[in-house]
Amino acid sequence: MSLTVSPAPPPLGPRAETELRAAFEALENPSLAARLSATVGTPIEALTARLPGPLQGGLNGAVRTALTTAMAAALRSLPAATPSVVPSSWLHRGLAAATGAAGGAFGLAGTLVELPVSTTILLRQIAAIAAEEGEDLARPEITAECLKIFALGGRGRADDAAESGYFALRIALAEALKGSIGTSILHGFIAAIASRFVGPVGLKLSAQAAPLIGAAAGAAINLAFLEHFRSVARGHFTLRRLERMHGAEAVRLAYDKLAATRDVAFAKV
Repeated sequence: MSLTVSPAPPPLGPRAETELRAAFEALENPSLAARLSATVGTPIEALTARLPGPLQGGLNGAVRTALTTAMAAALRSLPAATPSVVPSSWLHRGLAAATGAAGGAFGLAGTLVELPVSTTILLRQIAAIAAEEGEDLARPEITAECLKIFALGGRGRADDAAESGYFALRIALAEALKGSIGTSILHGFIAAIASRFVGPVGLKLSAQAAPLIGAAAGAAINLAFLEHFRSVARGHFTLRRLERMHGAEAVRLAYDKLAATRDVAFAKV
């Protein structure tokens, strides 16, 4: 008795391959630490030593609160979102004002108060990118896809590739989400997102802990933070669009080929 072998999916085509490669680079080469280090002119090792111990202990709770607040705001307004990204002039003014006021008046404590606002703005940016890539923002599950960006963007180079590669993490988040789509998203899903998002938030707060950082530098830190997650969002929603167009199997196969090529290159170094 012979076994029937399913034919391999057709190749994606030059344009789709180019888009896939850009998405792969965004999703598999996190750059937040490098961006923040360049912004404040301080090595990442020094950044991570800046955050006070007591604050580190309460950071997870603050991140969960920020995510919950941002999600609640999004659920009220995402269906009405437009595909265009918030203009950069508005974004610069808004982030500079929020960060400058928090840092100048209350330091890190003020930044924690500002965190839900920044997270909400960031989620709106992520939603705009999702809409540009053809997602229906009126569907509750797309809110969850937008929230996943905070976890996908929380991966670092020190993570084990087999356990925290893009698709591995995406599958784990899908498991955490099971049964929780609706008017509210279960605490377990928020906890899964927060456990990854807390790392980038810690880096952001560490960068902002520099003495006399000022409003302008604070705005630059927030913009670096924003650009990182926008890049991850573009990669994630580009892959979802390619999966709708070419099938999930074809996209995963092409993605795995890129990963294998990268691994071989790393092994030769």
